Amino acid sequence: MAGAMVRLSACALLLSTMVLAVMAVPPYPKHPVPNNKKSKCKVEKYDKCFNSEHVCPYNCPGGDCVVDCVSCKPICKCDLPGAVCQDPRFIGGDGITFYFHGKKDHDFCLVSDSNLHINARFIGRRNQNMMRDFTWVQSIGAIFDSHKLYIGALKTSTWDDSVDRLAVTIDGEPIELPLSAGAKWESNGVSITRSRNTNSISVEVEGNFKITANVVPITEEESRIHNYGITQGDCFAHLELGFKFYSFSSEVNGVLGQTYGKDYTSKVNMSAVMPVMGGTRKYLNSALFSTDCSVSRFGLEAPVTAGSEFAGLECGSSMEGRGIVCKK
Repeated sequence: MAGAMVRLSACALLLSTMVLAVMAVPPYPKHPVPNNKKSKCKVEKYDKCFNSEHVCPYNCPGGDCVVDCVSCKPICKCDLPGAVCQDPRFIGGDGITFYFHGKKDHDFCLVSDSNLHINARFIGRRNQNMMRDFTWVQSIGAIFDSHKLYIGALKTSTWDDSVDRLAVTIDGEPIELPLSAGAKWESNGVSITRSRNTNSISVEVEGNFKITANVVPITEEESRIHNYGITQGDCFAHLELGFKFYSFSSEVNGVLGQTYGKDYTSKVNMSAVMPVMGGTRKYLNSALFSTDCSVSRFGLEAPVTAGSEFAGLECGSSMEGRGIVCKK
């Protein structure tokens, strides 16, 4: 009997050890997968950091980052003031983070001022449990002077980063750029440059704004973690965006634009896990190039220019501007 009890105790010990061993196995790799993307400081006045290369943090959406030339450290593009990422998360010009969900297959005003109006077309999937849409920005339409700029992500089922999924037009005319980083198109104060061989460009309009745009997909891992329900038939290719503005009037408005206003005070509940900006209806436009939202300022006389007020604002961005906005 004693021998049997010893054998039972030994079996129990072995079983408990096996259970603990199984419980100790992490569901994901202990160490994150290294990010192979790199970035450099491109601002010459920071001579100690200029042109130094840094590996992007592993958790950056899409792997992309910029180097903060002041601290000489790599930072995810979507973690800078003015950013919007992840269903969309905005970081306003005031540095405060908030979410604006909008609605799939609708157009919303991001920025509206006397000589600049930027709308975004939202795509997404319905989340029945939350009674709202998961949304991402598929394209933007920018109106300035007498011109219309379109930047969009082409629909694709299977993602291949070597295939360019960017579509760009000026006044309805397609802009074709060679698939080579640094390839450039210029005309009448507008320049468009490829940041990488595919799926990444910057657009600058002299004296008005600069936009960086990257096309990225929703990965299977992201869909699994957030329960997006993305299928193999559509990876929901969308835009991550970066904006730099050279001047604003004191009446600038829009989901993002208002956060640059002189007297703007955030109304979102900052104590919430997900601080959400409401007022969806007042930012809604009838089309991508319409300016009929209720907060539109386009074409109206600009009261007081606020551009010089922001000239020295540091955002830690290699764009040297006042902030960016990104979409996952």
